[in-house]
Amino acid sequence: MRKIILSMSVSLDGYFEGPNREIDWHQVDDELHRHFNEHAAAMGAFLSGRVTHELMAGFWPTADADPSCTGPMAEFAAIWREMPKIVFSRTLTGADWNTTVRHEVNVDEIMALKARPGGDLALGGADLAETFRRHDLIDEYRIYVHPVLLGRGRPLFRPSDTTTGLELERTRTFGNGVVLLHYRRSGSAVPG
Repeated sequence: MRKIILSMSVSLDGYFEGPNREIDWHQVDDELHRHFNEHAAAMGAFLSGRVTHELMAGFWPTADADPSCTGPMAEFAAIWREMPKIVFSRTLTGADWNTTVRHEVNVDEIMALKARPGGDLALGGADLAETFRRHDLIDEYRIYVHPVLLGRGRPLFRPSDTTTGLELERTRTFGNGVVLLHYRRSGSAVPG
C-alpha cells in the first residue's frame, strides 16, 4: 500500500510561515533542492490544499523558462508539471496542470487512493495536513527545520486532543544548516 508522506519546512521555533504568510526565510540551495527533486520524482501524486496549489501553480509551470533558473529548479518544474495532482478545495471548480479537484477529504476515497499501485503520495499544506492528521492518514513526516527563529507566525501543528506515536526513520543535515527529521508513524493515533 502506498504511503502518505507530509513534507514541510519549518523554522526552528515550529512555524511554517511568518505572520504575513511569508516563506522567504526558507534556505533552499541546490543541494537541498536536488534532495527535494529526488523525493518528489519518486511520488505517485501530489496532494495539496488550495493555497499551496495556487502558490505552486503560480510559479512552477514556467519557472524553467526564466534564464536565472538553476538546474535543480528546472528539474523540479518538469517534475511538478508532469506529476498528477489532487487539490482539496471547497471553492475551486477546476485546475490546470494535470490536477483533479476534490471538495472534501473523504477517508474511504483516500484509502482507495493509497491502495492503488504506484509511488507514494506527497502531502503539502498545513491546513490539509491538519485534516489528514485528524483522520490518522499520514504515514510519514519529513520535517525540514531551517536554522532561523521567526518569533511568530503560523505553527505547523495546531493543538490537538490526539497523540500520534512516531519512530525516527533518519536525520540528515544539509550544508546550509537545514536538518531533515524523518519520522514514520509507529501506530494509530490515540486520544491524548
